[in-house]
Amino acid sequence: KVKIASDFILHAPPGEFNEVFSDVRTLLGKDSLLKDGVAGAFAQYNQDQFTPAKLDDGTQVLITAHGLQADGTYLSPATKQTFSFDHLRKEVSDIRAAQIDEDAEVVRVAFEKAVREYTSDHYPQGICTVYAKGDEIIACIEDHKFQPSNFWNGRWRSEWRFEKSTGEAKGLLRVQVHYYEDGNVQLQSHKKVSKKIIVSGDNASNAAKFIKSIGDAEGEYQTGISENYNAMSDTTFKALRRALPITRTKLDWNKILNYKLGKEMASK
Repeated sequence: KVKIASDFILHAPPGEFNEVFSDVRTLLGKDSLLKDGVAGAFAQYNQDQFTPAKLDDGTQVLITAHGLQADGTYLSPATKQTFSFDHLRKEVSDIRAAQIDEDAEVVRVAFEKAVREYTSDHYPQGICTVYAKGDEIIACIEDHKFQPSNFWNGRWRSEWRFEKSTGEAKGLLRVQVHYYEDGNVQLQSHKKVSKKIIVSGDNASNAAKFIKSIGDAEGEYQTGISENYNAMSDTTFKALRRALPITRTKLDWNKILNYKLGKEMASK
């Protein structure tokens, strides 16, 4: 039961964690079993989803595996703080000053400025967090739109790693959408990207080149998804069924019995 419940949690669509949690709670029937056996899945889910967390000063930071500290807290690189995070209530507590590698921080700040501007320009509600680990810069970007009243939720995540010594930039782009009006349709798409950047001694210049690579790759990915779905609408979906009945008018399924009765009466 615990393994099944954990899988349900890990595969919860974006914006629907609470609904899945309630169902899992009913499935297990014991809160103690839920707390002890499934708690690890809560943390993994939030890290995988790049769940946003808000600090006391309003700063937003992403919950990621890159920010996880040895004591179980998370790092906010922008504010140079660590904090505890309640994975169930999505609440922040115990904010403390963090020890930062000042040499790596100079490079990180330059890249963070560029990534933050890019995120603001391209993602309406986007949030980014940029980490520095030795010679490596890691940039995580998240944006989402939850529309439960219209029966759909979606999330964008991208993770970019830049190695200054080699100039290599690697990205993982992910899109997840769930549509559930009178059905259950999910889109889960990902793409791995690798770019080569000519590195100079100027951090701002390197950051600009890094952002150029990100913009090109993410723009190409999003365009590709749109083109694929346009093609599917014109070909695949039409091959599966008629867009309209042979009468070329929509059928009101709530009145199907009336249609049948009318036809029988007409035949008499």
